Amino acid sequence: MSTAHQVRPTSALSSQYIHGVYIPSALLIIGTAIVKMEWVVYAVAVAALLGAWKVYNNQVKKVLKPDAYQEFELKEKTILSHNVAIYRFDLPSPTDILGLPIGQHISVAAMIEGQPKEVVRSYTPISSDESPGHFDLLIKSYPTGNISKHMALMKVGQTLKVKGPKGAMVYTPNLVRHFGMIAGGTGITPMLQIIRAIIRGRPRNGGSDRTEVDLVFANVNPEDILLKEDLDALAKEDEGFRVHYVLNNPPENWDGGVGFVTPDIIKAKLPPPAQDMKILICGPPPMVSAMKKATTELGYEKPRPVSKLEDQVFCF
Repeated sequence: MSTAHQVRPTSALSSQYIHGVYIPSALLIIGTAIVKMEWVVYAVAVAALLGAWKVYNNQVKKVLKPDAYQEFELKEKTILSHNVAIYRFDLPSPTDILGLPIGQHISVAAMIEGQPKEVVRSYTPISSDESPGHFDLLIKSYPTGNISKHMALMKVGQTLKVKGPKGAMVYTPNLVRHFGMIAGGTGITPMLQIIRAIIRGRPRNGGSDRTEVDLVFANVNPEDILLKEDLDALAKEDEGFRVHYVLNNPPENWDGGVGFVTPDIIKAKLPPPAQDMKILICGPPPMVSAMKKATTELGYEKPRPVSKLEDQVFCF
């Protein structure tokens, strides 16, 4: 899948305006003056109108609506395995962004055969507003799934109903000193969204974010580890981010965790309870329940049934 994206103009002196507005306008006016001086006033008016249209067309627009579904066209489908794919959906304009705060998610709705009403599920895009013009969803299709199976059958050109933002987590730089993350399967998506935002905001990148991150990522088989190359590349790039893999069925010479995520693994790999840290959890419901119990046993604050931003243990 192509990752190239259009860079949005950030100031009046951006190269897009210099090459797309100022130079063409100057050439139009100068050329008109050479041909006939009396026409210059009209050339200036035309240049002003075209320049205004160009500036307006480059305005960044947030397209998400929290109270209304909108339909977005499937532009590209990248198959990662027999049941996992990345779905890229076009936004109305190349400069549009979803407008999804880091840590939040979207609602996806579809009519499913055999269901009496629309089925709704929540997903976290693996793309961000740094890449305008589209958004990407990483989805694993399950035989008994509703929306996931619907997505697997989608063809390029078809549309998907989406609304948002949703969710209690809104990440801001240095929200905590240290994140401990526990993810299972496609539960990696909100974690990756936050990890990428933290690394983008490092001092070396012009930001101020010094948040430490340790991620425990659990899966059944090696081939189930989604976006492993991306995670490993981020860990290599950033010394403040560490990823620890756990597999139920590890291969020979596996140096990661084995079996389920246990209290011992949490204690060894994640930050201990403190006022300036958080544990983030996302994965299949049985795993989330087990992790809630394990963190409570280890002395972290007991998670609420529905997590809030201020909670020490936050479940997506």
